[in-house]
Amino acid sequence: MGEAYQIRDQEMPYFLTFQVVGWADVFTRKAYRDFILENLSYCRIEKGLYVYGYVIMSNHIHLVVQQKDGELSDWVRDFKKFTSKKLLKMILENPQESRREWLKMIFEYHAEFNKRSGDLQFWTHENHAIELYRPEMIESRMKYIHENPVRAGLVENAEDYLYSSARNYSGLNGLIEVDYW
Repeated sequence: MGEAYQIRDQEMPYFLTFQVVGWADVFTRKAYRDFILENLSYCRIEKGLYVYGYVIMSNHIHLVVQQKDGELSDWVRDFKKFTSKKLLKMILENPQESRREWLKMIFEYHAEFNKRSGDLQFWTHENHAIELYRPEMIESRMKYIHENPVRAGLVENAEDYLYSSARNYSGLNGLIEVDYW
């Protein structure tokens, strides 16, 4: 992992990106997106996580988060470990998942190159962590997150994308609560 994108100050807010190996479009399925949201909500309530902003795209997630207890690296490790195990199980045991064998092949292929992953790997190991030490940095990353679905051509207006905190910041009902910046 490069030196530039490591979590150094555990108490600061960070912009994080969690990417599915092989850029596999896992989150085109509602059940998998909803599972991520359930976990983010749980972490807000039970794990002391401030979730300022998020977007779930088809193959990656962007977050602006901060850990109340100053243990952001531990949270990232635990979140990725838990969600990867559960998502792999959901995908491989879902009889409606038409892409099951193809996805399994991708997860197996990427695990071959990583001894820590076991037989299957879901997330890449990079988090592209960027410390947000000035308010204008947070605003810039929030704008980037919220405009991601617009740039991808999925919606015309950021607040129209359901799986983003842009809805919350636009005064609409978001799918989960966020901690307003």
